[in-house]
Parts: sequence; structure tokens; C-alpha cells
Amino acid sequence: MAKQRIKNSVISRKKALATFDTLCKLYPNPKTELTYEGPFQLLTAVILSAQCTDVRINQVTPHLFAAYPTAQALKNASQKEVEKIIHSCGFYRAKAKAIISSATDIVDKFRGEVPRTLEELITLSGVGRKTASVVLNQAFDIPAIAVDTHVLRVSQRLAWARTKTPEKIEQELKELLPSELWGAVNGTLILHGRKLCKARKPICKECPIQSDCRFYEFTQR
Repeated sequence: MAKQRIKNSVISRKKALATFDTLCKLYPNPKTELTYEGPFQLLTAVILSAQCTDVRINQVTPHLFAAYPTAQALKNASQKEVEKIIHSCGFYRAKAKAIISSATDIVDKFRGEVPRTLEELITLSGVGRKTASVVLNQAFDIPAIAVDTHVLRVSQRLAWARTKTPEKIEQELKELLPSELWGAVNGTLILHGRKLCKARKPICKECPIQSDCRFYEFTQR
């Protein structure tokens, strides 16, 4: 019953902005925790980060980028050699294929430069809206919202979104919040989801926005 009522209720922009202001004080620098230099490295790291921790990716990518520092170098790489470097990331065969394919697309379609629009980014092999949005935000400072599992969960619990699919939640958040906040909102919700608003055991007692949270409100009844 609580889940149904949360799903069918979306709060006002004024309320969302007030909640966001509190979260900003808790997470004043909501940047990606991935280590990278430039758009190509970020794009590659984000592709590798699927179902893997940023800590692990940051251990692997220095070796990967030392061997293949550019899209051209990675395009010409042996998949087996790339697999050896990224083996600990999980799903290493599929990920090796994806990053080599995306590098190939960057060289062949975009003259070696990572494109700067969502429409172009999602044409790259292995790149969906979430990955593209992270690159737009972090590499180019272009407003975008990347909906990962944390953003999806937290936005639903706060009643910032009522839908279930990442693409629809992305659109709801864009309608609710001004574009100049999209990048910060994205990073803030990710950090909050990792640190307090966890999937199985949210730490509600330590959460400074529990009074604004529909999930907390209904689970306490």
C-alpha cells in the first residue's frame, strides 16, 4: 500500500528544491569518483564501471590507459590483451569488446574526438543514455541526468518520480528540476544512495531529509 501511494504522488518543485538544498550541504562536491583525464578516459571508465565498483575501476584504468592512451590506440588493441588488463572488472570479455568498439566508433565517426551531444554519444557501441549523460555532465559540463540504480531508488523514495524505467524517470526529473541543477542533482542522489539511502537497509535514522521522504513516512506507519 505504501509503495503504491508513493508511486502515485510527486511533490512540487519548491519542495524538491528545499530537499535538494539540504542534500547539497551533505554532499558539497558531487563529482564522479572515477579517476580520469579527458573525455575519452571518462567514457571508457564509465563503460567499464557497469556492475563494478569505482574503486576497482580506478585500480584497473591506469594500466589500461598507460597501454592505450587514445581512442586510436584502443581501436588497434588486441581484445585478448585488453581482457587481461580489465579481467578483475567482471564481464571482461563483453567490456573489452565494448570499449574497443566505442574507440573504433570515435575514430571512424568522430575523427578521434568524443562527441558532445547525447544523440551522438548513444550511437557509440556500448553507450546508453546513462553513460552518455555522465560524460556530458562530467567531461563537458553540459546539463544531463544519468539515471542509475541509486538515482532511480532515491528519486522514487523522495517522490520526485512516479515511473519505473530510467528513461521515464530522467524525463520526470528534468521536468521537476531546473536544468542548471541537473548535473549536481545526479551526483548528489548517487552519493546519497550509496551512503545512506541504501537499497536493502536504508540508514533512515541518520538521514537529514527523512522528514521530506515519502518512503520513510509510509514505512513508519
